Amino acid sequence: MRDLLQKRLRRALLGAASIGATLAPAIALADDLAPTGRWSANTAGAAQLPPMGWNSWNAFYTDVSEEKVLASAKIIADSGLQAKGYRYIDIDDGWWLKRRQPDGRMIIRTATFPSAAGAGPGGETSFKPFTDKLHALGFKAGIYSDIGRNSCGQVFTSTMPNQPEGTVAEREIGLYGHVDQDIRLYFAEWGFDLIKVDGCGVRGLPATNPAVIAGKYRAFPPIVDPESLSRTNIPAIRALYQQVGDALKRYNPDMDYLYSICLWGSSDVRAWGKDLGNISRTSEDISASWTRMLHNFDTVSRRALYGHPGGWNDPDMLFVGTGDFEMAHLEEARSHFALWAMENAPLFIGYDLRKASKPMIDLLGNARIIAVNQDPAGNQAVLAYDTDDVQILVKTLASGDKAVALFNRTAVPTDAVLTAEHLKFTSDGTIALEDLWTGKEQDFRGEAKMTLAPHQTLIFTAHGQHLLPAGLYLSEQPGSVNPAVDGVTVPEHEPLVHRAVSGWNSTRGGGDRPRYGGWGGAQADTTPYGETLQIAGKRYPTGLGVLANSRLEVRNRGFARFTTMVGLDDSARDRSQPVRFAVYGDGKLLQQSAPMTFGDTAVPLSVSVRGVKVIELVARTPQPMRFPDPVTWGDAALTR
Repeated sequence: MRDLLQKRLRRALLGAASIGATLAPAIALADDLAPTGRWSANTAGAAQLPPMGWNSWNAFYTDVSEEKVLASAKIIADSGLQAKGYRYIDIDDGWWLKRRQPDGRMIIRTATFPSAAGAGPGGETSFKPFTDKLHALGFKAGIYSDIGRNSCGQVFTSTMPNQPEGTVAEREIGLYGHVDQDIRLYFAEWGFDLIKVDGCGVRGLPATNPAVIAGKYRAFPPIVDPESLSRTNIPAIRALYQQVGDALKRYNPDMDYLYSICLWGSSDVRAWGKDLGNISRTSEDISASWTRMLHNFDTVSRRALYGHPGGWNDPDMLFVGTGDFEMAHLEEARSHFALWAMENAPLFIGYDLRKASKPMIDLLGNARIIAVNQDPAGNQAVLAYDTDDVQILVKTLASGDKAVALFNRTAVPTDAVLTAEHLKFTSDGTIALEDLWTGKEQDFRGEAKMTLAPHQTLIFTAHGQHLLPAGLYLSEQPGSVNPAVDGVTVPEHEPLVHRAVSGWNSTRGGGDRPRYGGWGGAQADTTPYGETLQIAGKRYPTGLGVLANSRLEVRNRGFARFTTMVGLDDSARDRSQPVRFAVYGDGKLLQQSAPMTFGDTAVPLSVSVRGVKVIELVARTPQPMRFPDPVTWGDAALTR
């Protein structure tokens, strides 16, 4: 397997210079759509729930030290945050001194991490005393690297302190060419539990880079272009991250590790990061500004079907406590925290906790909101109402209750109406709400009008009578749905993301263009392009929207029957090929439709799935399509 992967990687890298057609993913083949009878999204590693902890980058950037990290860990323990789930303590960029030559062993900067001096075999530097101390305190320990030869700190922030030292080769502290060696060192010898793997080293060092011209670094012909999916070598970058995933399994036989893929939503990582890692970044770095928070939130809010127990969407760390989220902006800080909780984002504090006030510690420790993030059902919130002004997010909890957040994106007070339909509850029954900020309870029937202060997020748990009294719609359980093949043949940038002024570019250049591959991916309750689900004029307020030539995997948690209404969505444009819909259970065909064309009335499918573990929903055309049409699995539901 390793030899095959190496061959594929070499072929992919050789093609990097001729980006064009060779880099576009192949049009979905019959083999991609053939049922497998298994769940293919990642389950390796220790991420059944979204991980929680603290990371050094936003607090200290490369000016990180053992003293600062342990001081932060102590505050997390003493404040009670550790007991509430914050257990990963991660060192980001800035810990290394150099890669020793000729054996390639990583050497730790002992001036800032003194316990590492002489602590390893034969007097080598070692993080083992450091990780042992964190483990003794009940924490898990995280470390940082890059998939290329050089780190993000070297490529983009080389004026910051604690840069690697020595010759060109000694300054190549990234994983490239050293994956097995480094992962074995970090996990088997040093005892780390998490690794965050950035991608700057395969992005920012072309031959024209001034540091390359000056002889400081070797050129690495970029295989990632965040501005252009067509100029990104998707197979090559995936193969590099696959190597790391394979090494983590080799050196963590107990599977107690976390793999954080930090590829900033580029390279169509939305489609494959969920299959390799435990955490997958959806955007470039967050900063301590309201508009940048909106930007990062938007990169995750329409990806509910791409996050599951084992692999979570990551809009980056929490900036609660500083900038637009400091004590003077408590409403904004609450919104930031609540939205990350609703989206099942990893809750990693990115703040110098030595400066934290008690209200900020209390906010980060809100047990009711943490419980929403840590709910074992693993369903990311779905946008039940979506505008540029107000959004309503709804998340189905393991209890059957819902968590709901009403979010005012604007700087003015705004009225909002929460309806039973938003919650997929019946409108004639009583709906009980508990405010997760105050604990206050209230009831309503049908709908409730609320006033949102500027930038406010109201967040509740809701108890009511389900529209499906003996089941759930698939869009209510996105954590159990995996787009194994989503029909996207030509990855496109996502346009529905707030475009904020970045802190590092200001208004230089032409603005923040659409980026982050994902446009056209599978969606809950909308088409792949954000339109109303509709077949032959009939609208479906609930269902799954996906492109033709797709295969969705559904974990069946004790349900007995699957039902749906299927057809080409009215938003289809090509319309040149019919689509056949098929339902499989554990790899066996249960039912299929006749070929359906545009304008055909929706066809019902209803099958017994009692005892079936994995249901697969396949929509197939007779011939591959360059741009497949949207199809709708309307009212798709599992019932008991």
